[in-house]
Amino acid sequence: MTSLSDLPLRSNLVGKEPYGAPQDPVPISLNVNENTHPIPEAVVEDVVASLAAAVRGVNRYPDREFLELRGALAGYLGHGLTADQLWAANGSNEVLQQILQAFGGPGRSLLSFTPTYSMYPLLADGTDTAWVGVPRPEGFALTPEFVTAAIREHKPDIVILCGPNNPTGTPLERDVVVAAYEAFDGMLIVDEAYHEFDAERESAVALLPGRPRLLVSRTMSKAFAFAGVRLGYLAADPAVVDALRLVRLPYHLSALTQAAASAAIRHADEMLATVADIREQRAHLADALTVLGYEVHPSGANFLLVGGFADPAGVFETLRARGILVRNLDIPGHLRLTVGTRAETAMLIEAIVELTPGHGAS
Repeated sequence: MTSLSDLPLRSNLVGKEPYGAPQDPVPISLNVNENTHPIPEAVVEDVVASLAAAVRGVNRYPDREFLELRGALAGYLGHGLTADQLWAANGSNEVLQQILQAFGGPGRSLLSFTPTYSMYPLLADGTDTAWVGVPRPEGFALTPEFVTAAIREHKPDIVILCGPNNPTGTPLERDVVVAAYEAFDGMLIVDEAYHEFDAERESAVALLPGRPRLLVSRTMSKAFAFAGVRLGYLAADPAVVDALRLVRLPYHLSALTQAAASAAIRHADEMLATVADIREQRAHLADALTVLGYEVHPSGANFLLVGGFADPAGVFETLRARGILVRNLDIPGHLRLTVGTRAETAMLIEAIVELTPGHGAS
């Protein structure tokens, strides 16, 4: 049988492994930062009706420029944005891939601050863009001085700032974005996949005027509880959108995706009604784990990075055996825990209590 090593792969892909997180049919899945709350029934009905209407026309190609959806996304983000400043694709991963196709490639580099989203280096590899991972300082928070120094040292063509950062949850401050933009003449991406869960910070979308090299990436997978639809989007200068239109595949966004996403945005308030509860459960989970003696890192996302596990792999497997799936990211002593519903949070806390020496463990 032929193996991957038998194939004439590009040299920068040899030895690499595809992105993957465990997918088990467990009762409580808290490992990929999904919104575990169900979609309101009234929204489901509107989405289904919109899909039914779209299906009647799928013998034709979808709207290649999806202007209706882009206008709806602009309205959702506010800040005076217009449809020509919005772009969308099949998840924010495809948006980021298109950015690298347009502005990366051979002889160019992408810089970000690790640990961060594990897809960044994979997307760099897939587009023959050199990857530069700069370790974050202790505590994971970035400062203008730290970011500026790294950019000036490595001279990248593209920089990604993830805020709140995945997998640490670390919020991203406005002055860091401004400093990064001013430190080089390349493209600066702010990945705001988890922005809706951060109640204290304004979106980097507010910084777009006068900054044509700033791109703000968002997704409907998290706060909107729409992970299965695969809709990511971007706000940027219209010239950036034109650049992405050069590299996108024809009709890349299906009529069904456009219909479902447009319907969801019509119900944005209802779709985002769970965000407040998730923030509350995040605080409850953080307090409970802190009392147990664990190190809970500050988070503006719908997950917590938690340290203090003597055997993270062992705890991961024990929780998995109990029907609770979390994420072991090979950060020494740490696990990442998605914040779920009240019931899921209660069961997760109960399980960790029982595994904690001096508390539930004997």
